[in-house]
Amino acid sequence: MTTNRREEYPRPQFVREQWMSLNGEWAFAFDDDSVGERERWYEGDGRPFDRSIQVPFCYQSELSGIGDSSFHDVVWYRRTFAVPADYAGKRLQLHFGAVDYAARVWVNGRLAATHEGGHTPFHADITDILTEGDNVVVVRAEDFSKDVTLPRGKQYWEEKSAGIFYTRTTGIWQSVWLEPVSGTHISRIRLTPDIDHNEIKLQSFLSGVSGHSDVRLQAKVSFAGETVCNDTFSVSRETEQRTIGLHDFNDHSLGRWWTPERPNLYDLELVLLVDGQPVDRVRSYFGMRKISIEDGVVLLNNRPYYMKLVLDQGYFPTGILTAPSDDDLRRDVELTKEMGFNGARKHQKIEDPRYLYWADRLGLLVWGEMANAYHFTEPYVGRITREWVQAVERDYNHPCIVAWVPLNESWGVTNILVDAQQQQHALALYHLTKSLDPMRPVISNDGWEQMKTDLLTIHDYEWRRETLRERYATKESALAAKPAGRWLLVPGVPYEGQPILMTEFGGISFKKSDWEGWGYSGASDEEDFLRRLADVVHPMLASPVIQGFCYTQLTDVEQEINGLLTYDRQPKVPLSAIREINEGKVPSTSPAPVAQR
Repeated sequence: MTTNRREEYPRPQFVREQWMSLNGEWAFAFDDDSVGERERWYEGDGRPFDRSIQVPFCYQSELSGIGDSSFHDVVWYRRTFAVPADYAGKRLQLHFGAVDYAARVWVNGRLAATHEGGHTPFHADITDILTEGDNVVVVRAEDFSKDVTLPRGKQYWEEKSAGIFYTRTTGIWQSVWLEPVSGTHISRIRLTPDIDHNEIKLQSFLSGVSGHSDVRLQAKVSFAGETVCNDTFSVSRETEQRTIGLHDFNDHSLGRWWTPERPNLYDLELVLLVDGQPVDRVRSYFGMRKISIEDGVVLLNNRPYYMKLVLDQGYFPTGILTAPSDDDLRRDVELTKEMGFNGARKHQKIEDPRYLYWADRLGLLVWGEMANAYHFTEPYVGRITREWVQAVERDYNHPCIVAWVPLNESWGVTNILVDAQQQQHALALYHLTKSLDPMRPVISNDGWEQMKTDLLTIHDYEWRRETLRERYATKESALAAKPAGRWLLVPGVPYEGQPILMTEFGGISFKKSDWEGWGYSGASDEEDFLRRLADVVHPMLASPVIQGFCYTQLTDVEQEINGLLTYDRQPKVPLSAIREINEGKVPSTSPAPVAQR
């Protein structure tokens, strides 16, 4: 790892030139008795704030400067800022990348924003409550550490992490920044590629359009610095849609489609004009990429594509859920590719947009997965649904995202096998996701006990080569298997010919650092580790049934030592050896060759 500064632009798919980071040192306070609102700490005189913290790192992390893993469910933040002179005449927006779990934000003692959901962004227009000189922003964040109905992912509800659960994250854990905008501006965009017609569908969401008679949006598309098209059209509503033909040469072998092997990206510049004058300018990008299923086969850009994914939980020793630097996020993508994987399943975490940016740029498929709860209640349904909608909206434009996973291993729906209400919840999340994004496959409940699903996914930590070879030799034997004693589909739900993928397997523990921990099977040395790795990967590659896999896992995480890398991202074995195994090649300890996929 390099530096712990997080000063890069936080929203890389929707970039404005003017912005100001509010990361860095904030005043901080625990509020264990929850008296802060009653005592009006938001008035910001500074008296209760007896600590300092480095934002955007949660107080449980080392990089926060506090490093306290005990329960403190209510925390407060305070800092001052001055509005730069060149922001004059603009509306000022205050942005938060993510605050876990419920946030209330005051500026100069006045409530500016509230938000619930620990993994998704929110913002507020604070223009009308600003003052001359210094302004004070105060944040109250409330976590619910022991509430297992909360969408929380791998954050443990006990004080010390154990098993497959890790240290909690409370409060601000993604970047905070200020951004000036015109009263008439672009709020967000949706970009939908269509490789079959070589078109990009642009849906723009605008603010402040009413009251203006001449509003136009200019869209300039370029590739490698060369202008592909430049289109200007009139805007009369808050939402406008335009289909832009790219009119450039594009085919599957020599063209400009996006794949992990050739991550081609188009640049997009949007300029909003009012009465002929530019009032807003945004830079973005997109990839011409199609993920589809035909006749039970997974296709990327209309060609069969074998997914070789690695399970990536996105935890860091000193930052927990927050990467120490942008370089660390980029390096995780690079290490994944160096080991011969073409994708990652971001497990139980809605990942930092900067990671998705590097996956787009460097070429890595990503499965987007919700951070789940563990117990079903009706309030839980509302919580996870609202946050999942925000997550899909946030990440829709990333070409790297090729699948959505709202539920994993029946977490939050533990009785789905027999409970009709929980079954309907899984179905509802499936259909909701399809209504938000019809172009990507959705896995209703990854691993087992699935309802409606586009891919039939299996979790199987069997470690014996022959058992795996026999179990996945035919479609019939694969469908009959019950790894972990679980039905793959809820009884009564028919198998409809979906592609079958092994989305968790392996988990081989191998101690190569000072960390103590566990795994699903154990290796004694490097040679044994490589042999065991080949024993689980090669049957997947040789299977005529399995169309892709996700190996558990990229790195050790806290007490888990079943990573290909240590927790601090050091390789346990040569990366080239892992790549060879992923290519179907045989290390010296393996007994027999397999066909390359």
